[in-house]
Order: sequence, then C-alpha cells, then structure tokens
Amino acid sequence: MKMLFSIVILSLGLSLSAHAAAPGSRSDEEVFSFMNKNGIAYDSLCTNMNLYKEIMGWMGVRYKYAGKSKKGVDCSGFVGVICNKIYGTQLGGSAGDHFKKCVEIDRNQLEEGDLVFFKIRKNTISHVGLYLGNHKFIHAAVHGGVMINDLRENYYNKYYFSSGRLKS
Repeated sequence: MKMLFSIVILSLGLSLSAHAAAPGSRSDEEVFSFMNKNGIAYDSLCTNMNLYKEIMGWMGVRYKYAGKSKKGVDCSGFVGVICNKIYGTQLGGSAGDHFKKCVEIDRNQLEEGDLVFFKIRKNTISHVGLYLGNHKFIHAAVHGGVMINDLRENYYNKYYFSSGRLKS
C-alpha cells in the first residue's frame, strides 16, 4: 500500500511539473507590470515581449568589467548578450565596436532595440545601452549594475553621444 501511495504522489508531482512554466519565464502580466513600473509604454505593434522577459532576469546583476554573464556584466557585454539572444546579432568587443556595427540614427528616431552610446571618457565611446522606449534604456552601470535609466537625466543627457540601429 505504501508503494502504491508513493507511486501516486510521484506521478502527481511529475504531472504538475510538466505543466509548469519554464524556469525563468515570465507571464505577459509580469512584463506589463515591469514596463509600467519603469515608465515604458506598451505598444502591441512593436513591443518585443521576449526582450522584456529576458531583461527582467538581468535587473540588478552586478557590474563586472569584461563580464558577460549573470555573475557579473559590463555595458558592452550586457548589450552583446541581449542582442545575440533576442535579435540573433553577434556584437562582441567594446561599446565603440558596437557603434561600428550600427547605422547612426537621430535621437528622435530611436525605437525599441536601438543602441545608445555615451562618451563619458573624453573622445572615446565608453558606454552603451539598449533603448526600450519612452526615453528609457537599460544598461550595466559601474555603480548599480544592470538598471533602467532615462536619457533625459542630467548625467546621461550630458554624456550622450549618438544612437544606432543594428545593421541588417
């Protein structure tokens, strides 16, 4: 009898786990809540839900120079990982290298998935982020790790250099 009971419990557990969501997956409702909390407007025609489901899992990951994983990531590593996973685009290298793989666009033409570049250190492109919409972009910052900021914030507005759309 104990054996039968154990088999029933094990079968029930396996059945329930087969219908559970994949580890790390997010519901659309969670994504809408995340977007709303971060001031990003949802647009059914251009919002890439897979992008938001992915970046939600990166929020708060610590900064690590030359890092490319959730154990630690820098700005170019973060943007490279996301662009590869979501758009199938291999970037690699520095923020400046990412810039070379883009078609430069005006700031007022930014669309979700475009890259934003900053010259924080003199005349060198030294920082990159991924544009989300409504002036918001996600990036890996030295102080704070992966976070969302607004391009209109004084600091980012001061050091903003250019925007780019990945070449096809």
